[in-house]
Amino acid sequence: MSTSDTIFAPATAPGRAGIAVIRISGAKTLKALDRLGVGSLKPRVMTRAKLNDPTTADTLDDALVVWFETPNSFTGEDVAELHIHGGPAVVESVLSALNGVGGLRPAEPGEFTRRAFDAGKLDLTQAEALADLVDADTRAQARQALRQMGGALKTTYDDWRERLVKALAHLEAVIDFPDEDLPDDTAQALWGAVEGLEKELSKHLADDGRGERLRNGIHVAIIGPPNAGKSSLLNLLAQREAAIVSEIAGTTRDVIDVHLDLDGYPVLIADTAGLRSTTDTIEDEGVRRARNRAENSDLVVALFDGAVYPNRDPATVELIDDSTLVVVNKSDLLDQARELEHDIDDEWRATHFVSVKDGFGVDMLISTLTRKVAELCDEGTEAPITRARHRHALTECQTAMTRARSANLPELAAEDLRLAVRALGRLTGHVDVEDLLDVVFGDFCIGK
Repeated sequence: MSTSDTIFAPATAPGRAGIAVIRISGAKTLKALDRLGVGSLKPRVMTRAKLNDPTTADTLDDALVVWFETPNSFTGEDVAELHIHGGPAVVESVLSALNGVGGLRPAEPGEFTRRAFDAGKLDLTQAEALADLVDADTRAQARQALRQMGGALKTTYDDWRERLVKALAHLEAVIDFPDEDLPDDTAQALWGAVEGLEKELSKHLADDGRGERLRNGIHVAIIGPPNAGKSSLLNLLAQREAAIVSEIAGTTRDVIDVHLDLDGYPVLIADTAGLRSTTDTIEDEGVRRARNRAENSDLVVALFDGAVYPNRDPATVELIDDSTLVVVNKSDLLDQARELEHDIDDEWRATHFVSVKDGFGVDMLISTLTRKVAELCDEGTEAPITRARHRHALTECQTAMTRARSANLPELAAEDLRLAVRALGRLTGHVDVEDLLDVVFGDFCIGK
């Protein structure tokens, strides 16, 4: 990947649309515009222009063109955007014309964002947030991505790194310049700072994975005995025929996943095979998968058959824990359920009575399910960890700081603090030894 090339690519999705945008970035951006017949432009001013084929002079489109002058652009380079009509033929003709301009080439995946990172326009957490924003399916996912893209994580991690670099610099000064006139409490102050930072980092890590859940989606499994109405409930929530519904026990033999948007939160809800003992090899595998999905889901909906209520299926009861929402279906067969709808039972926690057939109690069930999903995501006031990469680096940093505080020699402690600084630097993509030197000479004026 050469960063000296001028690159171009569609910035909008393929297919027919009213408008498509093609982005160009690099030193030869203005040359490309000139070859397309675009006259002089003022930076950041949208200008109407005819785009012509450089070879045949045929008109390709009547477009709107905007130019962003370096360094005031997304990539830090000269950037142009061609807002053209979105028909496939028009888009293809303009791309073909750009491909014929010397010094231009199609961009590789993520290359515009990579150039923005290299130019210091974004750090790694913001670049990841941009990708998350593009991929966001729900409002809550978009909110989280926007917060991170705005620098919420960057600000926190940069602050921690700055404080850790300062502590390391002070420790290096104690080691390397013992004869200098350093403050008496230098060592005590730096270890106090490291301990305080370690506590902040530990609190950040102890978030129960809420950011990753929101980014990847909450996993919900519907479990229960055969013919309790699991597939019917899934279809009702999905508002389509996602699963086959039949009175024949054992119809569902595999896990069926459906993506839902519950009040802005992403949910992957799974219909599973009915829990029962069976001699059918395929159905038995389905039961095994159902149990496995229940054990690995964020939430479980345990659906019992109202036709035999208050008897509860033992195989389903086994899987009930604090992450389980207990539901009794077919309440149209239960007169008392019409009065209860939502029963608080010391043994069974909160039990919802519903009828998928006529919709009784379903709104309350959805409301409860949405509330539980929101609690698991809990957007809060602080930006959460959103990727395994973040968690790994933060854990590595925490481990190194803990090791440093218990090291027998200051030289060993300094090495562990260096490892902690590097771990934080990998989060944002900034690791620079000059930062350490700046603090050493700035704080102590050593060597005068």
